[in-house]
Amino acid sequence: MTDSHTPSATAEGWNQFVEQMNQQFMDAFEQNVEAQAEFVESWTETMEASVDDDEMSEGVKGYARAYEAWMDAAQRMVDRVNDAAQGEEVEVEEFRDIWLNTANEAFKEAMSTTAFAAATGESVSEALDLRQQADEVAESTLHDLGFATEGDVVEIGERLVELERRQHAVEGKLDRIIEELEE
Repeated sequence: MTDSHTPSATAEGWNQFVEQMNQQFMDAFEQNVEAQAEFVESWTETMEASVDDDEMSEGVKGYARAYEAWMDAAQRMVDRVNDAAQGEEVEVEEFRDIWLNTANEAFKEAMSTTAFAAATGESVSEALDLRQQADEVAESTLHDLGFATEGDVVEIGERLVELERRQHAVEGKLDRIIEELEE
């Protein structure tokens, strides 16, 4: 049995810590690079399809600021790994926090541009158009099959409200006639 304070136990603990830290660093780095690559690819496709040159220029500047944030995070990671290697106690969660905070900052930089807003507006508009077309096709198909559609239910509801309004008007007139006859 070895004592937990022996040099070999201390070295083993340190090696496990460094191995765990390196693995988490590499996993986080790989995930963030993949997420950044997916974001850039999607962003580029959307931008090319929906923005003019001025908006594209602003969008590229926003992406450049986002890229700077990623590079700053990578430098902070290297600095903290060096700090840990020099004996400073560095929590593994700190590495995760660096990447999460950087992801928020980088996406904010890219998403705060008018190019992103224009592309988002275009995407939402296209999605709403597609939904409206799908709703129209579904309603037409249901109507052709003899099912009540949302439009049918709304029409029936409007007719019921109109009938109720007319009934109240007739009841009011009848009440006045009855009052006149009773006097």
